[in-house]
Amino acid sequence: MTLNHKVFWLTGASSGIGKALALHLSVNDSIKLILSARREIALNEVKTLCKYPENISVLPFDLANLNDMPEIANQAIKAFGKVDILVNNGGVSQRSLIIETSIEVDKKLMEVDYLGTVALSKAILPHFIKNKSGHFVVVSSLMGKFSTPYRSGYCGAKHALHGFFDALRMEHHTDGIHVTMVCPGFVNTNVAINALTGSGHTQNSQDTATEKGLSAEVFARRMTKAITKKKFEVYIGKKEVLGIYLKRFFPKILHHYVLRSTVR
Repeated sequence: MTLNHKVFWLTGASSGIGKALALHLSVNDSIKLILSARREIALNEVKTLCKYPENISVLPFDLANLNDMPEIANQAIKAFGKVDILVNNGGVSQRSLIIETSIEVDKKLMEVDYLGTVALSKAILPHFIKNKSGHFVVVSSLMGKFSTPYRSGYCGAKHALHGFFDALRMEHHTDGIHVTMVCPGFVNTNVAINALTGSGHTQNSQDTATEKGLSAEVFARRMTKAITKKKFEVYIGKKEVLGIYLKRFFPKILHHYVLRSTVR
């Protein structure tokens, strides 16, 4: 598959992986980008950094506002007349023990990381079906395949994404619709800084593992290759990717390794 002349819609595009992906894709003058996140000012800053800002449309919204998604999808389609690839990248992480975590935090994580993504995808789905073409790219996490302490609600939401989008891929195979699940390991972004604590406040501090992770730019390049190849599922990171295979074949070994190495 070639990405030439495709219209990408990126959520979570104001920083981190979304921003890096926008900058990487924007060097192709035939690609159109719709950039979404909550912060319109930050989105416009990303737009000015793109090589061809005239190919960029900014569409701010909040994933937690589930009932807004049909109208948001209509606005996205109107921007360039179509959407070819929806990159579901928006979300929030967590750093807190289960016993210390308010149920409101669990609810927030499910609303944004799972239900917001599902609602947006369902809103654009009729457009994909009508065109007999469409590609959902879902930024999950290695935590969507195995869990670690301090991330219970985040892991639950990411696991749920796999269940939903695996079903969507099968239901709409004959409609020419593809699904790529992208599972990052540690990526050097503000994800830990912006993570929710048990009380719902942001953590406001970086952790060592995240800081030593892949650069967002390297991640964006690898992610683009997976999108081009229409991979079903891809794991992108450093040695933490081995956890996928330990979970499958040696779950007890993974359990003890994670307990020894987990950082809050």
